[in-house]
This record gives sequence, structure tokens and C-alpha cells, in this order.
Amino acid sequence: MKKVLSIIVTLTMVFTLLLTGCGEKKEEDTIGQGNEVTDDQESDADSQEDINNTEEEDSKEQEEETCDLKISMVTDTGGINDQSFNQSAWEGLEKAQNDLGITAEYMESTQESDYDPNLETLYDQGNDLIWGIGYLMADAVYKAAETNPDRKYAIIDNAYEEPLDNLLGVTFSEHEPSFLVGYIAGKMTKTNNVGFVGGMEFDVIWRFESGYRAGVKTANPDAKIQIQYANDFGDTAKGKAIANSMYQNGADIIFHAAGFTGTGVIESAVENEKYVIGVDQDQRAKLGKEAIITSAVKRVDQAIYMVAEDLKNGKFEGGTNKNYGLSDGAVGIAPTSSEAVPEDILKEVEQLEEDIKAGKIVVPKTREEYDELYGDK
Repeated sequence: MKKVLSIIVTLTMVFTLLLTGCGEKKEEDTIGQGNEVTDDQESDADSQEDINNTEEEDSKEQEEETCDLKISMVTDTGGINDQSFNQSAWEGLEKAQNDLGITAEYMESTQESDYDPNLETLYDQGNDLIWGIGYLMADAVYKAAETNPDRKYAIIDNAYEEPLDNLLGVTFSEHEPSFLVGYIAGKMTKTNNVGFVGGMEFDVIWRFESGYRAGVKTANPDAKIQIQYANDFGDTAKGKAIANSMYQNGADIIFHAAGFTGTGVIESAVENEKYVIGVDQDQRAKLGKEAIITSAVKRVDQAIYMVAEDLKNGKFEGGTNKNYGLSDGAVGIAPTSSEAVPEDILKEVEQLEEDIKAGKIVVPKTREEYDELYGDK
């Protein structure tokens, strides 16, 4: 009998211990019952709380870094390494990939007939936003957006008169920084003879040309300006040949707005020991050529990044056209200009920039506007 009682007592104690170990004690159950928490137990609880907090923070951070958005772009014929606006656009997408966690890709076009199939390929790959880089892609991008209303499209360097709801046009006030570098050229020329090399003739490049000519004439009304177009954004040999001819005809500074063709202009400046003005990016910093005294910077990368950031935040301004200028900080002269341009000229340029922003100086963006404002100079 004693043995049976002993077994019952033992089982009762074990059962009680199990209830105590697995049960969840409420705060009011422990208060006032003489239960004390040891330092070791408190330390263990704090450690577990730290672990839980860390895991929660890591989880949140991982969610922030992870993004399902896929954004890709199609280059124009200048290619991804044009040291100009195609490369700048890709750098903007790469930054968005690193900072925002999107997936970014690109397809290169070697000829204009590549635009349509490249855009179609990016659609088939399930991209959320597809960029066309360059004015020449305007029709192809519009057609793709019209055919695929379930997908978002955007283009650099074109504003549509009636943009579709799923299509965003992005342009820049290229004439504004071109005026500033033109002023620098007009002040720094020793021969009163400067040049302009354009890629192809259309609105965007005419803005570069018109602003540049106005800047030169504002600084030096007596300066001669040679102008020639390569009719190509990817022909470095032609760019070099045009520049060689201009330098031989007395020019000592040439501004190019010619994409990859412009690298030929830069090569010519180096070989002829003359000056050249870059475009789109800070080409002195990119290429390390001392012949590049300044550049008319156009922040395509910044525009690409801002649109990606908006899209991640659930915003897309389809059906509209956006323009970026000096007031937005999206265009200007290159940061390295101080390495080659005299300080007094840079101070004058700073004032000119403020006057343009304030509307005190009207910079022509077409040849017609240039003729009206500067035709008699």
C-alpha cells in the first residue's frame, strides 16, 4: 500500500512540474506570489529579445532591399559605351538597381531596324517599365506602348503631342547648358574661330546648336562659328574627319553633340593640340583628356533614376511629358570645368546661369529663335 501511495505522489509531482514548465504564466499570476527572477534569467530574456529584434530588423531590411520591379532600356545606335547619353541612362538604371533593388537590363541597337524587335523582346521578358533612349526611337516606342497598354513605357529626348496613358516623355533644356559652354568657348578662343559638330539634325541637337551659338556670340560677337553634322551618332571616324577640317580652318575650340561620333572629335582635339567641349556627361572626368575644357552636362541618369524611384513608390506619370532644365539641376556645366576654365570666366558663367533661371536671359532653342535674337550680331 505504501508503495502504491509513493507512486501516486511521485506521478502527481511530475504532472505538476510539467504543467509549470509548459504553462504560460500571466503577469498577474506572478505578482505578489514571492516569485523572483534571477539576474541570469533576466539576462537570457534580454538576449532573446535582442535576437528577436535583430531578426525583425533584418527581415524589414530584406523586404526593403527586395523589389519585384523590372526596368530595362533599349539604346539607340550609339550603343551602351557611347560615353554620352546611352551610357548615362544605363548608369541611372544601375544606380536604381543598387539603391532601390529593381532588376535592370538593356538591349543595344546597332541600326534603327533593331528598335522594334528589341522593344518586343523586353516586353516578352516581362519588364514593368521599358525605356527607349533617344529621339530617333520616338515612333517605335509609341507603337510599342499603343500595342501593349498593359505595360509602361518611357522615352528620353522626346515629348509627344498626345502621349498615351502608359507612356512618359522626358526631355531636357539642352540649349541652357549649351549657352554656358558657348560663352566659355567665346571667351577662351584665341583665334576668334570655334566649331560645332552635331550628330543628326533634329530638335534635340538644334537646341544644343542654337544655345551654343548664342553663348559664343554673347561672349564674343566677332567670333566665327563653323557648323557641320555627321548624320550619325556612331561614326567616330567621321567625327574625327570633321573636327580635323575645322581645326585646319582656324577653329581652336569645338563643341560636339554627337554621341559616340563625338569621341572622334575628342581624338582630333588631342592630336591637334586644340580644345574640345564634351556633352551629356563630364567627359573630362570620364575620359581623362585634358583637351576637354568643359562639358554641357545633361543628367539622363538622374531622370531615369527619379522615374524608377517614383515607380517603386507606386507613381508613374504616364500620359505626360516632363522637361528638366537648369532650375531642376538636371543640366549644367561639368564639375571639372574649374580645372581648365579661368576662375573669372566661371564666375561670369555662374551669373549667367542665375540670369537664365530668373528669365533675364532668353536662350534660343531653335535656329529661328537664334536668328531673331542674335541674327544681327
